[in-house]
Amino acid sequence: MNYYVRKFGFYAVALWAALTLNFIIPRLMPGNPVDILLAKLQQRGGTVDAATRHAFELLLGGDTSQPVIVQYVQYLANVLRGDLGTSVSYFPAPVTEVIGQSLPWTIMLVGISTVIATVIGVSLGALAGWKPGTWLDSLVPATTLLAAVPYFWLALIFVYFFATTLHILPSQGGYDVVLTPGWNAEFIGSALRYGFLPALTIVIASLGGWLLGMRNMMVSTLSEDYILTAQAKGLRGGRILRTYAARNAVLPSVAGFAISLGFVVSGSIVTEQVFSYPGIGSKLLSAVTNNDYALMQGIFLYITLAVLGANLIVDLFYGIIDPRTRARS
Repeated sequence: MNYYVRKFGFYAVALWAALTLNFIIPRLMPGNPVDILLAKLQQRGGTVDAATRHAFELLLGGDTSQPVIVQYVQYLANVLRGDLGTSVSYFPAPVTEVIGQSLPWTIMLVGISTVIATVIGVSLGALAGWKPGTWLDSLVPATTLLAAVPYFWLALIFVYFFATTLHILPSQGGYDVVLTPGWNAEFIGSALRYGFLPALTIVIASLGGWLLGMRNMMVSTLSEDYILTAQAKGLRGGRILRTYAARNAVLPSVAGFAISLGFVVSGSIVTEQVFSYPGIGSKLLSAVTNNDYALMQGIFLYITLAVLGANLIVDLFYGIIDPRTRARS
């Protein structure tokens, strides 16, 4: 019980620290989102005065004339209410609305791709490590080479081959623009077709890391005494592989999967840009380009919550699959 209490306490402190950094860092950056909105207003012939500036400051989440500690308390209160401010890039849309429109696309694309790459990579790595020197083991260098290839380069190759040359898959977008988004077979089929190339890019680029890591852990695990004992008892190879070797060798991969799953929310910015995919990565790039601090803060907050949440779940799950963790804590 103490193990779980300590875990929840640690992640609560980590969340508070992340919220505090999320408040401080944008205020240390050069530029001001209020000035950007006022410049746009002037370009359209609007009148800018002190009252206008004050109104925009309140609109974007706080009065900068107040002490920093008051702004900090207001920021925490707004976060608890789910109010992350107004986006400058997509003014006057709230940050939660902008993120809510793009986050499902990234979760479906990057999340499913990460799970597929992890399952395939760990499974093949376990088989390759179980019987080193086989044809499957000889494929490991090729997969690690693909892992070293930059995302954008691999994405451009797929676009050229499947979209430009063969014309069997679309090169850009998240769905056919003539369709109305909704939970119907036509739209879902279009989204799957448009998301195939970005997903293939992510899977192939990340497959080698999972395969190599699991393969090396399997080779190391096979030399342990409990594996030799199981073999001496005459247990079947399949049972030794599943129950003894793979179960212990997969533990580092579980921890790595937690980190990867947490960063699903941040998306794959380069991949989304190459394919013009309507995910959170493109929104983050737009926020950085336009000095949209409110949107950047909102996206960073979602990333923080996703990473902490995924690590907390895996930490709790880790204590279940490896009781030694609870015993040492």
